[in-house]
Amino acid sequence: MVGVLGGGRMGAGIAHAFLVKGSRVVVVERNGDAARSAQERIIASVDSSFGRGLLEGDRELILARLRVSIDYADFAQCDLAIEAVPEDQALKATALQAVAQALPPHAYLATNTSSLSVSGLAASVINPKRFVGLHFFNPVPASTLIEVVVGEETAEDAVDAARAWVSGLGKTAIVVRDVPGFASSRLGVAIALEAMRMVEEGVASPEDIDNAMVLGYKHPVGPLRTTDIVGLDVRLGIAEYLHSTLGSRFEPPQILRDKVAANHLGRKTGRGFYDWN
Repeated sequence: MVGVLGGGRMGAGIAHAFLVKGSRVVVVERNGDAARSAQERIIASVDSSFGRGLLEGDRELILARLRVSIDYADFAQCDLAIEAVPEDQALKATALQAVAQALPPHAYLATNTSSLSVSGLAASVINPKRFVGLHFFNPVPASTLIEVVVGEETAEDAVDAARAWVSGLGKTAIVVRDVPGFASSRLGVAIALEAMRMVEEGVASPEDIDNAMVLGYKHPVGPLRTTDIVGLDVRLGIAEYLHSTLGSRFEPPQILRDKVAANHLGRKTGRGFYDWN
């Protein structure tokens, strides 16, 4: 059984990915309302895949493998648990500590952080040798990449297990050392921040900047639209962390700070660099 802590956009996507490949999945949320929302989100995601012809098989059988809970004790049945709470060091550390205490000794524990130190988070878990970073990409069901992040104490068998999980999901793993931003976030954020500065300086519109990357460099989605999908608040948090660890080249531009302050967070609030309403 696979456990997922957090049933937001990322957690629901991770649950979806494992469910459709045959795993039993338990998603643990903080309260009843959040649990109901998580269940609705996962069911809607699975139904969307069926509706688009991306899934075959028995819908009811797939969804029967899902359980949504508010009890950390349900992690006691898991072979793997994945933390998917918001990108906040203290929040993740507290969450990981609680999950680690509930897991059986043989289980592996992973964090879905996109930039925070896996080695730093490992201080919160009982067995850091069985702890690894699994950086999924949004939207999880459609993405084909998972970044496996190796902490200072991560054992080789945990890395091998992570590769096997990724392969079982039909995705491709890249294995990276635990450095700020890893590989994908570091590159993605660098491009996005420069695109924001170009908007700020009036170089071109968000649409034209994105088209430059989509049409000129064959990116599937431009950096500003991607930022809207990820969430401007999430991008700001990552940029601030990279700024503090890697220096001035990751300093968030004022336009990003202003949009977050105005609650223009992208698709989830209806407005970011684009209008999503």
